[in-house]
Amino acid sequence: MSPAKRTPTAKPSAPTFRELSRDECDALLTRNHVGRIAFSFHDRVDIEPVHYVHAEGWLYGRTAMGAKVAVLRHHPWVAFEVDEVEGLFDWRSVVVHGVVEMPAADGSPADRDAYDRILAHIRKVLPTALSDADPAPERILPFRIHVDTISGRAASTTPAKRRA
Repeated sequence: MSPAKRTPTAKPSAPTFRELSRDECDALLTRNHVGRIAFSFHDRVDIEPVHYVHAEGWLYGRTAMGAKVAVLRHHPWVAFEVDEVEGLFDWRSVVVHGVVEMPAADGSPADRDAYDRILAHIRKVLPTALSDADPAPERILPFRIHVDTISGRAASTTPAKRRA
């Protein structure tokens, strides 16, 4: 077909970008269970995916032993990100900054209480966590991240999603 005979197409809507409210950020964190934890050591920044549960102003999760744990025990400041993406200009993203804690089951009474609380939250999503039927038995270290600061952004090309 020659250029002169092409049918004009509708111009796509320009995307709208906006900040998410605290309630929208909390809702996004609560309805998702996979995010990315970013941490740094000297001049190197790393980011890894992790499962989590959001509740009570904390992110609760578990991980396996490794380099990440060694770094986080000495440099516990982290960023945590969760995204919902439907298209190039239809997405929502939340970033949390906080401090990671890894309480021990055999530690102080406060550590034991924190460990039990983490495990209870994780088991709401994965009831077999840290049991004989655990599908990821190498993830033996519960952790929590306090939500010190939180921010969110969204993009949308449809009017109905601009406020969601």
